[in-house]
Amino acid sequence: MSAAPLPRGTLSGPTLRRLARTLLVLGAIISLGQAAAPPPRPNILFILADDLGWGDLRCYGNPQVDTPTLDGLARQGIRFTDHYSPSSLCAPARAGYLTGRYNHRTGAVDVPSNRGLDRIDPSELTFGDYFRHAGYATALIGKWHNGAYRRQLLPHRRGFDLFYGFPNGAQDYWKWNLLRNDAAAPHDGRYLTDALNDETIAFIRQNQATRFAIFLAHHAPHSPLQAPEALMGKYRARLGRDATEAVVRTYAMIEAMDTGLGRVFQFLKDEGRWENTIIVFTSDNGPVLRRDPEFGSQLRFNGAFSGEKESVLEGGIRVPGIVAWPGHIPGGKVVATPVHGCDWLPTLYSLTGKSAPPNANPFDGLNLMPLLAGEPLPALTDRLLQFQRTRYAPVSHTNAAVREGRWKLYWPGDKASLAKDGGRDNPSFRRGVVQPHWEMPLDTELAAPPPAPRVAARLYDLAADPGEQRDVAAAHPEIVAALARKHDAWFHEVEAEWQQSRARIVADDRAYWQEKQPPDPAELFKDFWQWNSAPKGTDPKSADPLKVFPGYWSNPKTQP
Repeated sequence: MSAAPLPRGTLSGPTLRRLARTLLVLGAIISLGQAAAPPPRPNILFILADDLGWGDLRCYGNPQVDTPTLDGLARQGIRFTDHYSPSSLCAPARAGYLTGRYNHRTGAVDVPSNRGLDRIDPSELTFGDYFRHAGYATALIGKWHNGAYRRQLLPHRRGFDLFYGFPNGAQDYWKWNLLRNDAAAPHDGRYLTDALNDETIAFIRQNQATRFAIFLAHHAPHSPLQAPEALMGKYRARLGRDATEAVVRTYAMIEAMDTGLGRVFQFLKDEGRWENTIIVFTSDNGPVLRRDPEFGSQLRFNGAFSGEKESVLEGGIRVPGIVAWPGHIPGGKVVATPVHGCDWLPTLYSLTGKSAPPNANPFDGLNLMPLLAGEPLPALTDRLLQFQRTRYAPVSHTNAAVREGRWKLYWPGDKASLAKDGGRDNPSFRRGVVQPHWEMPLDTELAAPPPAPRVAARLYDLAADPGEQRDVAAAHPEIVAALARKHDAWFHEVEAEWQQSRARIVADDRAYWQEKQPPDPAELFKDFWQWNSAPKGTDPKSADPLKVFPGYWSNPKTQP
């Protein structure tokens, strides 16, 4: 018997099956399209602590310090165990974070602002330039230290809509003198850390209608070691008599910063912007563990690592690295893949979906987004991570290192190439801690680097020996030779670029002061000369400091 005909408008079985398959395909296409669609462009909050070591947060294993805000951020995102600063010293590290490029290329190889060694070459683009190009409201809040003594070099003329902070290498936490772009912002009774967090909240509030990109450069826990009294009392009680006052104050400074960041994070949540803000927290270099002249030893927990600030041993360059973006980065992950501070600008900028600004230089860092999303990124596993830092000029095979996978080749530094001429460089630094910003010409004279002794490189297996205690160079000469060749090629390249950047920085400063009257250095630094660095027998009451200390622009030999 034949089947009864279907009523008009009724679809047959085969037709229904074809339609169902078509709908499934269309659904899959729609689903794939939704999965492939890029996430909305997030706000950016990049937080940089100052002299905060790998072991200075509870989530990195320190049981003595309370950092609930940052511990919570790590639980909601990713905590890196092998996160490296671009440099073991402040200004060079900041240059790497701000440009995504090895600091040597940028011109910033040391901290003396009076010699312009902290300056970023005017040809370089900064974090602010990139995000302003992408249409973001941009701010640098806190410490700059990448070009002082010229208003044209400050952040609000280097890509940032707002600069609220200080250009000097340090600042008093209670009697601070900040700038709001070109206007002086003298201290008002608030603790410096609180003032910076307050300004961050204000900037977010003022830019409710647009995306923001904030580079929040906290000063804590860099010296001077000053903290709210209640927190210092808490840590004196907790740590007991065996703890030095330096450690007590350092932990109090860290908790004060953590508490203030908690206010910033809560404001983002209250304003409904938490889910579309990616937050990165890290540090410029490792901790200071040596003796503070006023408060004693700063030695404290720093994981298994050797070395401290200024050294390219792990303790000087491996720092906390935390990133969180709710709904877009898996939470609660600990990642051991080595990452570098130069990676953050290319990573964060990739989220804007914009091409690079005109005249942008190539990044040295890599885009970490696949890794953050949980995908393998083989390019990161065994790439070369390069480090080198000496005073005043780069010196080959001196305080230098290269890491490739588990292997790290290290050349120790020697005392001569790491020594600072305090009598020449410290008066301007010391004045900047307590006085408002000023302009002055550079001391452009740089002595030739002292000859460095040829010290044999040391090879460490970081997988087996993260504390760098066992030199295995003799057992692996082929690895030593291969890593040395790679490091030498890199150093030759970046040292040449530093020479070029340095020449442009000096020429730019000379041109600026060509028709301007510089201040009188004898008057400018009258309360800041470092007489303990003067030749023996010098009488500060009668000596002319400009004849005792070289390097000032009234001296024809060193005038730009």
